[in-house]
Amino acid sequence: MPELDDAVLGAGLLAGTANVIMQLGRPGVGYGVAESKVHSGNVFHHPVKRTRTTLTYLAVATLGTDEERRAYRRAVNRQHAQVRSTESSPVRYNAFDEDLQLWVAACLYKGFEDTYTLLGGGREVTDEMYEASAAFGTTLQVRPESWPADRDAFAEYWEKSLDRVDIDDRIRAYLTDLVELRFLPRVARPFAPLHRFVTTGFLPPRFREEMRLPWSHRRQRRFDALMRAIAVVVRLSPGPLRRFPYNLCLWDLRRRLAAGRPLV
Repeated sequence: MPELDDAVLGAGLLAGTANVIMQLGRPGVGYGVAESKVHSGNVFHHPVKRTRTTLTYLAVATLGTDEERRAYRRAVNRQHAQVRSTESSPVRYNAFDEDLQLWVAACLYKGFEDTYTLLGGGREVTDEMYEASAAFGTTLQVRPESWPADRDAFAEYWEKSLDRVDIDDRIRAYLTDLVELRFLPRVARPFAPLHRFVTTGFLPPRFREEMRLPWSHRRQRRFDALMRAIAVVVRLSPGPLRRFPYNLCLWDLRRRLAAGRPLV
């Protein structure tokens, strides 16, 4: 499978929280995360481990081999088996629901597409890169035929799916804590305003409205200027640095596989 262009892999971390907001914008995903009984995957209790798990998933989906994807799928499935709604849950969800997994994969691709446009010099995602992006979903339970056939089909799927986005007060509070970096030690809190600004800049308008995050033309100009500056740094950086930390996560995955250690 062709790899995604590495021009924005590492820099794409800037859009990480925005992408989480997009994913959790579907109530089934939002409550699946907020009510999850997988304590080791709770970012507020285990921020380093949760971050490593997420980054490793992205690394193996974009840079890994088919065998490594199958191994990571088995590991993640054991965690997902515990994520399902109860009688008291406000919405029905199941981590093995293909429709919800397709939405998560679509958010990951949309985040890649937007970041690539911003940091890749305004270039459009190629058909080859779009096809490679199917791995965001097929690394888990999304069947290849369920991935929209081309970028036009994806755009249609995306627009229709936005009608199912609904962030209520509980999920908004959870996501606001992420935006404000409340899951990190206090030493990181001074970076919260910058993190909020960048996260809001990466969010499509619909999600800003759902999160009640204000935006303006002036802020958009500042965001665009920041992205242009970062794009210059990205283009001048060597390949290994552009792929960091995903290359490190993939190395760690291979080390764990060789040693028979848990992957998640």
